[in-house]
Amino acid sequence: MEHGFIKVAAVTPKIRVADTVYNAGQICRSMDGAVEGGAKIIVFPELCITGYTCNDLFLQALLLEKAKEALFQVAGHTKGKDALVFVGLPAVRDNKLYNGAAALYDGRILGLVPKANIPSYAEFYEGRHFTPGNGEPVEYVLRSGKEEARIPFGTKLLFDVEAIEGLKVGCEICEDIWVPDSPGTAHALAGATLLVNLSASNETVGKDEYREMLVKSASARTITGYVYASAGEGESSQDLVFGGHNIIAENGTVLMQAKRFRNGTIYGDVDVRRLLHERRRMSTYRTEHAKGYQVVSVPMKQTQTALSRTFGCMPFVPADKTVREKRCDEILSIQSYGLKKRYEHTGSKKAVVGISGGLDSTLALLVTVRAFDMLELDRKNILSVTMPCFGTTDRTYDNACKLAQVLGTELREVDIKESVSLHFEDIGQDMEKHDVTYENGQARERTQVLMDIANKENALVIGTGDMSELALGWATYNGDHMSMYGVNAGVPKTLVRHLVQYYADTCGNGELERVLLDVLDTPVSPELLPPVDGVISQKTEDLVGPYELHDFFLYYMLRCGFEPGKIYRIACLSFAGQYEETVILKWLKTFYRRFFAQQFKRSCLPDGPKVGSVAVSPRGDLRMPSDACGRIWMEELERLE
Repeated sequence: MEHGFIKVAAVTPKIRVADTVYNAGQICRSMDGAVEGGAKIIVFPELCITGYTCNDLFLQALLLEKAKEALFQVAGHTKGKDALVFVGLPAVRDNKLYNGAAALYDGRILGLVPKANIPSYAEFYEGRHFTPGNGEPVEYVLRSGKEEARIPFGTKLLFDVEAIEGLKVGCEICEDIWVPDSPGTAHALAGATLLVNLSASNETVGKDEYREMLVKSASARTITGYVYASAGEGESSQDLVFGGHNIIAENGTVLMQAKRFRNGTIYGDVDVRRLLHERRRMSTYRTEHAKGYQVVSVPMKQTQTALSRTFGCMPFVPADKTVREKRCDEILSIQSYGLKKRYEHTGSKKAVVGISGGLDSTLALLVTVRAFDMLELDRKNILSVTMPCFGTTDRTYDNACKLAQVLGTELREVDIKESVSLHFEDIGQDMEKHDVTYENGQARERTQVLMDIANKENALVIGTGDMSELALGWATYNGDHMSMYGVNAGVPKTLVRHLVQYYADTCGNGELERVLLDVLDTPVSPELLPPVDGVISQKTEDLVGPYELHDFFLYYMLRCGFEPGKIYRIACLSFAGQYEETVILKWLKTFYRRFFAQQFKRSCLPDGPKVGSVAVSPRGDLRMPSDACGRIWMEELERLE
C-alpha cells in the first residue's frame, strides 16, 4: 500500500436463488480468487447470500435463518485473508426486514449497513419486504446457532483502514446511488475516501451507459474511489436479466469495468493519496464533523500494492484520436480567443512574431493567424520576423520563410550576426567561447528586435515559449522568456506537436501542410550554437532530457501532488522498455533541480491563457516563492539510488 494505492475488487459470483449454502460456497471461492489477485477491499452484490430475486421468499423465516448461517460461514472464511469484504443479505432487526451489507474482516463481522432508499416503482417492489435503513448506528445482536456477533447497525458507518492514512470506507446499496441525496455523499463529507455499492441493477437497453455515468459522477462529486458490484447470472430471469455490470471509478474516471453478462471479478488500484490531495486543493470541498457516525477500525497490515493500473506516458495528450482532435481544436480556440480579447482591449491592429522554423514559433504564428481571422484583420498585419544568427540552419530558415509566406503574413528578415558580434565585443565576450553568455546574448538580441519593431509598428509581440520550457526554466530571462502575450504559456511541449499536426491535417492547404510536416520532423533546438556541416548541432532533449518524461513529471507533481518516489515508481512502469530506470531517475533529478531553481522566471511571466488542468502562471495555478528550497524533494530522490 506504499504511495497510497490500494487494490479493490468487484466480484459477481454465479448464485442460485434462495440456495444459501451454494451461494456461500461460491462467495468464498470468489473471495479466494480476489485475495490471490491482491485485492484488499472486496465487494459482492446486493443480497448475494440469498439472491436478490427471492421476492416473497424473503418473508420465510427459514431463508432468513439460513442467510445468517451463511454469513457466519463467509465471515469465518475471511480469517487470515487481510481483506475487508462486503456481502449482501436480508437482516431482521426489531422484527423488521432490512436489505443489508455486512462488512467482514479477519473472521469477524464488523458491522451491518442497511439500504436507505427502498425502490417500489417500475420493475422494483422492495417496499413489499424491506424497511428503509436507520441513520445513526445502534447495537445489533446477530445470532445463528452458537455463534453471536454484537455489531453496529446503521447507514452512518465508516470503516477506517489503518494501513493507509485517510482510507475510510463508506457503504451504500444499489438505489442509494440513484437518489438526489445519496448516503455516499454524506459518507464522503464525513471523511470516506472510498465508497462501495452492493447492487442488483437489472439490464434494459441503454441502462449500462446511465449506470456508468452515475458511478463516474458520484466519484467525481464526492472525490472518492467507487466500487460498484452488481448481480449477474444466477439471479432469476423470470421477468428480469442481470448483467453483472461491475465498475471501479476514481474521481470521475473509470479505472475498470466488467463486460456485461459475464460473471467474474474486476480489479482496480485506487490512489487514496491523490484523492486526499484533490480534496485539499479544492477550497470548496468541506468535510463536515461526522455527526452521528461510528467509525470501525480495520487493522489491515501494511503491504505494497502490486500495481496493475496503467499511467499514460503522455498525460496531457489523449490517446484516442477522436478525443485528441477535439481537444486540439478546443485548445487552439482557447489560445486564439485569448489573443483576440487582448487585441480588442488594446486596439492594436498588428502583431510581431519571431519565427525560427521550430514547433513553438510555428504554433504561435498559427494561433495569431486564427485570431486575426476572427477579428477580420488583414494577415499582412502579422509581421513574421526571422532573425538568423550563428546557429541558424538552412532547413529552419527556409521553413520559417515558407510558413510566413504561405499563411499570407508579412515576412521580415533581420540578420543579427553583426549586432550580436558588436555586443560581444562591447562586453568582452570571446566569440569562440560558446558558453551561456554566447547563447543568451543571441536570444536577448532577438527579443530586443521584436520589441522595438512592435513599438515602431504599434504592434504586440506574441510570445512563443511553451509550458514545459517554463517548468524547466529553459528560457533566456528577458529573452524568449518575455513577450506582450504568451499564447503557448499553458501548452506542454508534448501537446505542441499534436496541435501543429492537427493544423496540418485539417488546414486543407497542401503547401502549408508540407511545411508543417517538415517543421514537425525537425529536431527541437534553440539553434544558438553553430551547426555542424549545415545540420543542427544543439538538440534540446540531449541537454535537458526528453520532454515526454518532463511533461509526465510535471503533470503528476503539480496536478496530482505526487512525491518524487511515487512519480519515479509510476514512470518506471509507464516507460518500461523505453527508458532504463537509471535514465528516468537522472532526468527526474534534473526536473526537480531546475523546477525549484528557475521559479524566478515564472514569477514574472507575461499574460497568457490557461488551456488545461496544469498551469504555471504566478497569477493562477502556481503561487510559489522564487526562493523556495527543494532540499526535501532532492533528498528523497537521492534515496531512490
